[in-house]
Amino acid sequence: MQDDVSSVSDTITRVPVGTREIILLGTAHVSRESVEEVRRVIREESPERVCVEIDQGRYQSMKETNTWSNLNVYQVIRERKGFLLLGNLVLSSFQKRIGLDLGVKPGEEMIGAIDVANEMGIPYSLCDREIQTTLRRAWSKTSLWGKNKMLAALFGSVFTREKLTSQEIEELKKKSALESMMDELADYLPTVKEVLIDERDRYLATKIFTAPGERVVAVVGAGHVPGIVTWLRRLEDEGAKTDLSDINHVPPRKPISRVLPWIIPAIVAGLIVWGFFRSGWSGGLAMLYRWFLVNGTLSALGALVALAHPLTIVASFLAAPITSMNPTIGVGIVTGLLEAVVRKPRVADFENIQDDIMSVRGFFRNRLTHILLVFFFSSVGSAIGTFVALPFLFPGVA
Repeated sequence: MQDDVSSVSDTITRVPVGTREIILLGTAHVSRESVEEVRRVIREESPERVCVEIDQGRYQSMKETNTWSNLNVYQVIRERKGFLLLGNLVLSSFQKRIGLDLGVKPGEEMIGAIDVANEMGIPYSLCDREIQTTLRRAWSKTSLWGKNKMLAALFGSVFTREKLTSQEIEELKKKSALESMMDELADYLPTVKEVLIDERDRYLATKIFTAPGERVVAVVGAGHVPGIVTWLRRLEDEGAKTDLSDINHVPPRKPISRVLPWIIPAIVAGLIVWGFFRSGWSGGLAMLYRWFLVNGTLSALGALVALAHPLTIVASFLAAPITSMNPTIGVGIVTGLLEAVVRKPRVADFENIQDDIMSVRGFFRNRLTHILLVFFFSSVGSAIGTFVALPFLFPGVA
């Protein structure tokens, strides 16, 4: 690739690719100025194709107001996708709250780009990787400690009351500020940064590179622009492969990760059996009592923190010590399904979910998100209870 990549402004970067010209328009996803600039640039440039950083699923959910009404919460819980959905909602909450302060919907600049393309008869391409694939890859590639840090960061974003001004949002477009943010993310959660930023830089660049048209306007988040430019260079100069199959699927679990969830249950079962042989029925039953009491209590405490129904709290106490011995079930499935039965989501919950996720109170008030909170907190309580109860099973611990 030629070295004459030029930045017309803080937001527009022109990248020559052979005889083609790719115009990268970097945006702040919740900026009113970005929305207006996207519309203006596409009209002025009149490209042969418009590429946007959005996937088909998110595009449909933004265009269709009844998307949530089709959600089967029972299926989500049974398929153990509660953590994934909850994380997605928390991310949406954080971005939407910033957008509300600035009077703009998250992703409105992407929808604006598509609308202008349609008005001008310009074909467009949805160039981002499916959000579910991205989140599942980030989750699967993160260590247990990293998962805890990720969840803490996600929920911290819900509880924060910090507000960004429009000037601060516009500062996000400046490369120096963005580079420091990426460095901070890389230090805090390097595997998440790899999936959310690095992989998507490659994915977006490849989709833009293979899009037809001599002049292409690509509307992307400003943070992706440097990475996309680098990958466009590699795709032309180095002949980097355009096959994205290696980053467009959820990696299979490693053998050790398949065995690890069974190690602690095996240790617990072994210690309890040993207790029966070592101390007779009284000693074995005492160990069982400790296991049920500690594990069940902490799981029930988690359900209580989530303001679960009393029946769900009791079920959490009874089920946690048993489901902890079988990683294929999990107490969250029991508590989530029971909460969904005793407090079945109403039509209003599906209709108001976009507004309710804007606050902690809304998360608890909406029965759909409340079910996910019960699922989450009871699961976390049981996980903590497993590690807390384990030392009480060793000899000499009263």
